[in-house]
Amino acid sequence: MIRNPFRREDSRERAIRALHSRVNAGARVPALYLDLGVPDTVEGRFETLCLHVVLVLRHLRRLPAPAADIAQDLVNSVFEQLDSSLRELGVGDMGVSKRMKKLAQAFYGRAAAYDAALDAGDADALAASLARNVLARDEPEAARGLAAYVGAADAGLAATDLDVLMAEGPVLPDPARFAGTAARS
Repeated sequence: MIRNPFRREDSRERAIRALHSRVNAGARVPALYLDLGVPDTVEGRFETLCLHVVLVLRHLRRLPAPAADIAQDLVNSVFEQLDSSLRELGVGDMGVSKRMKKLAQAFYGRAAAYDAALDAGDADALAASLARNVLARDEPEAARGLAAYVGAADAGLAATDLDVLMAEGPVLPDPARFAGTAARS
């Protein structure tokens, strides 16, 4: 989307844009692709963005006001970015609408699956969901390292207050630490 250069951006919009940028940066850490097997493709990048946004949204749901408003603003910002990216790729108005609907369904479906597995502490279900969605494979064992990373990221975010999250962005573990993580029973 083209921003109006004459409109002044308020501090909340700047804060949301900064949080969104930090979430994007977390989703683009090379070790996710090199060490944890995420395909370095448009789809792989979409999947890691969704994963990291879901992790931040999970944390924001646990925090007091104005966290819910920030969560909604973050979702809006992410989908504005996706809309803009589709348009930059040359997708027309009719196609953008259809693709945005599919992207939203994919995002919310993944959010539900990751939330359920994380809430239940079910590492096997999380690995299976990550293998299917993020790695595009039907081999949960291939996603054990990624599942361990996601669990550690979720736990780390749970220890972060809203002020730190907004000032520094999500504090995420180094994905390379989880390369080769063996299955745990």
